[in-house]
Amino acid sequence: MRKIGVFGGTFDPPHNGHLLMANEVLYKLELDEIWFMPNQIPPHKQENAFSLSQHRVEMLKLAISERKQFKLETIELEREGPSYTFDTVSLLKQRYPKDQFYFIIGADMIEYLPKWSNIDELVNMIKFVGVKRPGYRIETPYPLVFVEVPAFEVSSSLLRDRFKHCQPTDYLIPDKVKLYVKENHLYET
Repeated sequence: MRKIGVFGGTFDPPHNGHLLMANEVLYKLELDEIWFMPNQIPPHKQENAFSLSQHRVEMLKLAISERKQFKLETIELEREGPSYTFDTVSLLKQRYPKDQFYFIIGADMIEYLPKWSNIDELVNMIKFVGVKRPGYRIETPYPLVFVEVPAFEVSSSLLRDRFKHCQPTDYLIPDKVKLYVKENHLYET
């Protein structure tokens, strides 16, 4: 049985903070792989406009290309509409019944767990991994495994803003992803 971390997000763009978080969880929980899973439309961000799925997938491929334990899983892009974790986990368990899944969430999402669709069923289907971040409460009535990750304050919204205003993104985003953004004129005004 493989132990697989599932790391969902918009990844618009993927950055070194994502990679750091995935790497820490991989080793601290002794997982076999981390599957990066770009969302179609996250229920909590439906009002936002995201880059085309194709661009986000290509950027993720570039970001994880140098780590054999990092994989791309596009199961959420196969469905239309909001990406509910319950539906995704149900599909993953059907497709890979012998594997054990760990769903990785940042501290910002821990606070919203009570609002997740079918959360009571979800916690019985999958193990949740909460990644601690400064400035967020990590109190929850739900069973989570917590992983400490070194503080690295970067976000996709910060990067989109920096690209838009032609500001430096060095050391915040993998060079391959940065080149892809520039070649495809993403996040320009």
